Amino acid sequence: MNRGRTSTTTPGKSRFDDIYNRPDPRAYFRRLAPLQYEIPHQAQDPFRRARADRAATGDTGGPVTVLDLCCSYGINAALLNHDLTLAELYAHYTGPETQSLTTAELIDLDKEFYASRRREDATPAIGLDAADQAVRYALAVGLLDEGYAENLEQHAPGEQLRRAVAGTGLITVTGGIGYITRRTFEALLECAEIPLWVTAFVLRTVDYEPVISALADFGLATETDPAHTYPQRLFTGSAEQRNAVEQARLLGHDPAGLEAEGRYYTRLYQSRPRAA
Repeated sequence: MNRGRTSTTTPGKSRFDDIYNRPDPRAYFRRLAPLQYEIPHQAQDPFRRARADRAATGDTGGPVTVLDLCCSYGINAALLNHDLTLAELYAHYTGPETQSLTTAELIDLDKEFYASRRREDATPAIGLDAADQAVRYALAVGLLDEGYAENLEQHAPGEQLRRAVAGTGLITVTGGIGYITRRTFEALLECAEIPLWVTAFVLRTVDYEPVISALADFGLATETDPAHTYPQRLFTGSAEQRNAVEQARLLGHDPAGLEAEGRYYTRLYQSRPRAA
């Protein structure tokens, strides 16, 4: 199996660029299934709770618009707004009924697949990812209300994205921290016109402090429970594991029982406006 090249922004971590920007997500799910990639499942309930908490403030002018960073094929939006599990998505995209379809046929199938599972409490979903084909798929099947293929690490947000962020109440992210930095968050928060909360799952091998500092500059206080970790995926091999163990230790984390046992783990960070 092609295990992906090494990341340049999160040293030692394998990348899978060849599956992140396909016309549809079948290769993505086939590749990640053996690695037990599960962080969207871990994030499903916390994201729903964060959205409910955000709605309870009553200052969004309507349903809470959620912006998912590094949205890829809209998986977090699928799990947020539909009666689905990640296991069901793996079965759908790796099963025999979808393997012989063209992308156009799969899109037609998925429009019905997702529409039939839409939750009554679904809210507007915006996706942001540099992977343009993945964003187009998520838009085509109705997972995203708006999608933007922009790289805010390199460029300022376009006018349409700025307008979309202005009404956003919650930012979510599961797999992007390390590939995106404080620059992306600063660019987005500068566009906000209502209080913008952030709920992020961050690998224990990545330093999130620069982002926390940037969020603080915009009046957000960040909380996390260091004792509560969430599994992300198995390592691709011993080299990736050795690096992850080293990086975790450098950041002051004990890898025993976690990275030392063979997989990446994340922590959940909640950033909300400071109490007056």
